[in-house]
Amino acid sequence: MAKILEFIATLACGIFTGAAIYINLVEHPARMKCGTQIAVTEWRPSYKRAAVMQASLAFFGSLAAVVACGMGSSYWWLVGGLVFFSVIPFTLIVIMPVNKRLLDTELDVGSDLAADLLRRWNRLHVVRSILALAAFVIFLCL
Repeated sequence: MAKILEFIATLACGIFTGAAIYINLVEHPARMKCGTQIAVTEWRPSYKRAAVMQASLAFFGSLAAVVACGMGSSYWWLVGGLVFFSVIPFTLIVIMPVNKRLLDTELDVGSDLAADLLRRWNRLHVVRSILALAAFVIFLCL
């Protein structure tokens, strides 16, 4: 059972990492090339869809790694699971205020403020990508 949990943790983390890096390197730069108004307009539904997927992957992948450790796998599964889990509080504490401002219907979607929020969001999202990549490397090395 521990091996199945290790596989689930690695798979979830790999999918999360790939999606997060794709967002930083491909999706977000492409949306920004369309101008701020279109970028914010596209970011909103994209964020809502990605949030469900990525939160689920982070939670269940982290849980699988921690439980695998509890079932006798190396303590490195716990370390990787905690690193992977860290994207959740980072998102809720650090990124969520920016998300809320970007989702605010009172925001002028063509403004300099909106452009600044999108740039800040991308920089913060890079941290999530790095954390997930670090966890994925740990899992792969195991």
